[in-house]
Amino acid sequence: MAFVNWARNQSGTPAEVRTPASVPDVVRAVRDAAASGRRVRMVGTGHSFTGVALTDGIMLRPGALTGIRSWADDRVTVLAGTPVRALNELLHERGLALANMGDITEQTVAGAIQTGTHGTGRDSGGLADQVTALELVLADGTVASAALGEELFDAARVGLGALGVLTAVTLRAEPAFLLHHRRRKLGLGDILGSLDELTSANEHLDFFWLPHTDACLVKTGNRSPGPARPPGALRHWLDNVFLENTLFGAACALGARFPGLIPRVNEVSAAALGESESVDVSYRQFTSRRDVRFLEMEYAVPRDRLAQALRETRDLVERMDWKITFPVEVRVTPPSDAWLSTAYGRASAYVACHVYRPTPNPAYFEGVEEIMTRLGGRPHWGKLHTRDAAYLATVYPRFADFVDLRDRLDPGRLFANAYLDTVLG
Repeated sequence: MAFVNWARNQSGTPAEVRTPASVPDVVRAVRDAAASGRRVRMVGTGHSFTGVALTDGIMLRPGALTGIRSWADDRVTVLAGTPVRALNELLHERGLALANMGDITEQTVAGAIQTGTHGTGRDSGGLADQVTALELVLADGTVASAALGEELFDAARVGLGALGVLTAVTLRAEPAFLLHHRRRKLGLGDILGSLDELTSANEHLDFFWLPHTDACLVKTGNRSPGPARPPGALRHWLDNVFLENTLFGAACALGARFPGLIPRVNEVSAAALGESESVDVSYRQFTSRRDVRFLEMEYAVPRDRLAQALRETRDLVERMDWKITFPVEVRVTPPSDAWLSTAYGRASAYVACHVYRPTPNPAYFEGVEEIMTRLGGRPHWGKLHTRDAAYLATVYPRFADFVDLRDRLDPGRLFANAYLDTVLG
């Protein structure tokens, strides 16, 4: 059975597909793979744009390895295949919430954590930073646990599946809270001149610059004592369904057919940007609907280099006269202590470039990647990039430690694939 990711740019045919329903099932698969000289990988829901999930050996589909294993005050232990969407709802039922998350919820908990999925937060990091313990099956078939303060814990949180098969994760939750979410239009020039103020004044900042214009859609989120004022059905449909998906999808299709119209289409889109605000439970405010398929490259740069990164990206697009429909998205996170987190050891800003799936533009990604790497950028593990182990070793202080631990835990490369061969060596 062939595996195809969400963006339909990665595919592969494993020798065997299994759907483990328990940790012993995973142990059996790992031991069977080792005994037969095959490799083994567990996939998520295919939301990575890279080949991180692919295998030519045994592919584990985690659809039966789901649900809550245990609750303990503000800690929840969840099985690896649980969708983030389902976890949010289970937490909400108990009056709990995650401090932060990415903007889609279709991913599995393990897949999101292993690839370093992040949201945007002044004080709160991505999912990996909310993990307090891990359980994984190692290459020798043993089940290992890792907790705060342990070497394996800091390495395996963003482990790319290279150290073992993640089977359960313990996350730190907190009392459910409301977020005041505001959308407004600002000029890119105004944003570049006030980045420090914007990031310090808002707990969550996410903005989208529309190429060929000066317009940005700025989304901010801050905790609110209430009362809740969720968006009305019409406003929710207008912002999240019609404008950001239906109309945007039509604009992308028009631009694909008539590229010369893209600057004008973007100007019309910019003019349509309006203001709105709401107060609702956090997980509904953090997440967005994504119907239009795209390809994405995202780099984390030191936060103090964000303005330079954006200016150079804008100037590059204008100089090369590329016709870019998709906005460039910007988010921020605090430093992380997970070894391969893109925010390891530094306050970070994320610059994400997208293209409409039917019209890839490798030159655009290549040009922006040159800017980001010159600024010490780290590519998102689940998004398109061309960096290899030689480069990554220069931007991750604990890279050599991770590789050394991998050599000890998986000397036979049971969990390897072509992507890991490139990024880890």
